Amino acid sequence: MSAENSTNSATGGESTFTVVVAAAANLGIAVAKAVAGLISGSSAMLSEAAHSVADTVTEVLLLTALRRSEKPADEEHPLGYGPERYIWAMLASVATFVGGAVFAVYDGVHTLVRGEELGDPLVSYIVLGIAFLLEGYSLRTGLRQVRGEAARLGAPTTHYLRHTPDTAVKAVVMEDSAALVGLLLAAGGLIGGQLTGSGVWDGIASILIGALLVYVAWVLGRSNAQLLIGRPVPREMRAGIREELLSVPHIIDVLELTTLIQGPTEILVAAKVDFRDASTAGQIEWACEEAEEQLQERYPAIRRVYLDPTPGLGLERERRDGPGPSGG
Repeated sequence: MSAENSTNSATGGESTFTVVVAAAANLGIAVAKAVAGLISGSSAMLSEAAHSVADTVTEVLLLTALRRSEKPADEEHPLGYGPERYIWAMLASVATFVGGAVFAVYDGVHTLVRGEELGDPLVSYIVLGIAFLLEGYSLRTGLRQVRGEAARLGAPTTHYLRHTPDTAVKAVVMEDSAALVGLLLAAGGLIGGQLTGSGVWDGIASILIGALLVYVAWVLGRSNAQLLIGRPVPREMRAGIREELLSVPHIIDVLELTTLIQGPTEILVAAKVDFRDASTAGQIEWACEEAEEQLQERYPAIRRVYLDPTPGLGLERERRDGPGPSGG
């Protein structure tokens, strides 16, 4: 197995482990929150249960995305199945919105309008504490992967998280972060209800949890939409690709450069390049192979390189306008 394939397999396996940890944590937490919400009568706890159910569904969709996107290219899909992960990840963001945010806002508004009978909150506090530890562990797993990938690429962690094409890990980190904030909001609703004897605080906490989930769903949906439409690699990487191409003998100019992210470890590069007029067909073929090797050595995520030999502007103008006037 090549170094490139080893890196891709390691990254994919690490992403799968991160998502599995998050799914297992959220499934257990969802059941515990639902039981605690029914015992305590807390709408915020029931909203948190819906939150965890939505997160569990999200992780199942992300696992489907990871599995299906790793299928090798075939005759029907010559560029592979990499972009399919963004379709499933988009569905995951919709699940977060519908399954968590809508229920939480509805339950919060219902509590504010109708009120609620407060029960014993002890079980809810215990569940919130355990959930906080489990969500914290899941978030720690996701952040460890993000920091490792950011360090490998020499990028700041926050910058990598904001722009990474690995939306599965991004979803886990964002959802676990939102879950921790949601747990604090739910605890605040319970405390407010205990101190005042009113369910208003619980209803407000539920609505805030819903608003938080709307934000997470919007960010994840927007990220996946950009990648589905077609997002190029960052400007710095495009400059590096151009630099590598120009360092290859016989290539004198890069007239047009197109890059496309097809997956976290799948980048396509297509360029119109101008070769020296004196270069032979054999030298041009060698230069194309050399360019691909150099690009993949510097950026292992580049999987496909297509170079189109194209005459420079001077030759194009000569062909269009004809040769200039001859002397004599």
